[in-house]
Amino acid sequence: MSNKKVKLNILGLSYSQTQSGAYALVLAEEEGDRRIPIIIGGVEAQSIAIKLEGLEPPRPLTHDLFLNFSKSFEIEILEVVIYKLEEGIFYSELICQRGEEQLHIDSRTSDAVALALRFECPIYTYESIIEKAGIVLDFDSKEEQPVKKTSTTKPVSAEKYKEKSIEELKKLLQEAIEGEDYERASDIRDEINSREEE
Repeated sequence: MSNKKVKLNILGLSYSQTQSGAYALVLAEEEGDRRIPIIIGGVEAQSIAIKLEGLEPPRPLTHDLFLNFSKSFEIEILEVVIYKLEEGIFYSELICQRGEEQLHIDSRTSDAVALALRFECPIYTYESIIEKAGIVLDFDSKEEQPVKKTSTTKPVSAEKYKEKSIEELKKLLQEAIEGEDYERASDIRDEINSREEE
């Protein structure tokens, strides 16, 4: 098995079909067809989705707080490495830099990915792990296609925004963000984006 590093990109999030209340975070190798689905909790999924959707919460979430704290003490995350897969659990570490010192900090993979988005740093794994856990998804099948959506109620909720003007939607979006209702904010953002694409 190879220990060559493989760069990963975040493909999206979807509800886990195997664990109730959990989400599947899908990472894709940058140069290839293999995907790694990782089961994560709802809080971490929400934190990742907020960054993927480009939403700005009015108060810092835990991962935003970590970013602010780290920057205050001049600690940068250079990269995230998923270094081990054992009994279905992915193990990750944050490769950090403070001055001349390089630090390796153990992390849950879901937290590591949420932080990678905030620090805008790359995510890697090893060829041996992607050989073990990587799958090739069939994108002709809608059931298997991962999406960045985190709510199963989007089609229903989207209908109630159809009658609203762009100005009304932007006001509702701001209210949802201030109220920390990020699923609703995501729905409204999708409706605004779909109109702007027309």
